[in-house]
Amino acid sequence: MQSPKGNWGGDADARNWLCTSYTLLLLKDLGLDPLSEEARKSISLVRGHITWPQQMGGLPYFDGETEPCVNGWILGVGAYFGQASDRLVDRLLGEQLEDGGWNCDAPQSRRSSFHSTICVLEGLFEYEKAKGETAAVTEARVRAHEYLLERRMFRSLSTGEVIDPNWTRFSFPTTWHYDVLRGLDYLRSAGIEPDERVTEAVRLVAEKQDQNGKWTLENAHPDRVHFDMEGVEGEPSRWNTLRALRVLDWYSKRDK
Repeated sequence: MQSPKGNWGGDADARNWLCTSYTLLLLKDLGLDPLSEEARKSISLVRGHITWPQQMGGLPYFDGETEPCVNGWILGVGAYFGQASDRLVDRLLGEQLEDGGWNCDAPQSRRSSFHSTICVLEGLFEYEKAKGETAAVTEARVRAHEYLLERRMFRSLSTGEVIDPNWTRFSFPTTWHYDVLRGLDYLRSAGIEPDERVTEAVRLVAEKQDQNGKWTLENAHPDRVHFDMEGVEGEPSRWNTLRALRVLDWYSKRDK
């Protein structure tokens, strides 16, 4: 489905960069071998043909644009497919907010967004896997982990209330959207030792398992990913089931 110009979405789509990013994210999540002929050809087309519009920085695709959530995706897929951008890392580190996260509405907003924060965390983690740990990136990730954990993965720090009920409903692909399962699966993949601050969130995941041992698709997002990965809402979801089982296994092996 990739065009000779490197993008997905077609010329009629005014937001080709978004379709391209979602598609690359999906290929990464599916585990496409970055050294395979298909991956090398595809990434070469992206690298050789796609640049951001001037109002979004005008840089090559893998050097990112202006929003930290998008730049988190770009950093992650770039690192996974051998195109890690040090320039992009420096930008994201400089944009981390005082409370430990990121927000695409900064600097107007000084309060972090769960959506932006999880996207950046996933990108920084892929970068460290590809390039090795650095003190600056590791410190930024630890601060962002605390941002999520202090809020029990989905609760307001000031009131204790659930910030957004949609975060308790799980979907795949997640694109830019945060939810509890995505946050927990990130912590699992990053090797974070679970503590009591994730207990409620893990319990929420466990309670959603149906009588057949599966998890359903609950909150399908309308973002364009070109083909359906799952069925319809309410039906069993392979990807939610896989990620939920990984999270429960991770939590069960914690130090008690």
